Amino acid sequence: MHERSQELAPLQKTLGYTFCNLKLLDKALTHKSYANESDTPIKHNERFEFLGDSVLDLIISGYMVLEFGDLAEGELSKIRAAVVNEGCLAKLARKIDLGNYLLMGKGENLSGGRNKASILADAYEALVGALFFDSNLETVSRVFMPMLIDEVNKCKGPWTFRDYKSDLQEYTQNKFVCIPAYRVIRETGPDHDKRFEVSVAIRSEIQGTGSGRSKKEAEQNAAQMALEEYLSQSD
Repeated sequence: MHERSQELAPLQKTLGYTFCNLKLLDKALTHKSYANESDTPIKHNERFEFLGDSVLDLIISGYMVLEFGDLAEGELSKIRAAVVNEGCLAKLARKIDLGNYLLMGKGENLSGGRNKASILADAYEALVGALFFDSNLETVSRVFMPMLIDEVNKCKGPWTFRDYKSDLQEYTQNKFVCIPAYRVIRETGPDHDKRFEVSVAIRSEIQGTGSGRSKKEAEQNAAQMALEEYLSQSD
């Protein structure tokens, strides 16, 4: 564990928080593919991911209730959903180089798992859950809200609540005279907790992928990736 402690020291420095129980942090960064390939039983991060999702909802909701007194409950829910989603959380994970600290199976690693949005978003939620387990809600808010505030404030604008599928279709119709084609490329998990991975193709070429707990969410994430890539090329 000493070697792993040294590996995780830069992450803890970035967070500004040192774990009392380093095993919690290690578990949060253990992908199920690593556990599946291990000869001995190892706990992976999915339970912490489940916890972290709820903790993020709570600290973001608390911040918005205090700061956005002019917004109705429905608007607050939309902002929270725009922040606590795969694309946003993966972006925040990349900012702290979270992928570099993950333990994952060889196959997942070789297929680019360390930069896969779904894995990074899940790991970010697991990190939040582990830190909550190691401390308390106030500490979690102190550590993570500085990262989240910019995203929350960006999402307050009316442009945030975009239908990326509609935006992408409008863009491709104007630029390429065609419409996007979506395809489910993978389904994982039991029936009560499915996760879908979807690709979006423009003129038969895949331009984005996304995952989510529904096909609709996965398609929106794939469309967002494709649209942001197109817009970055035009900047």
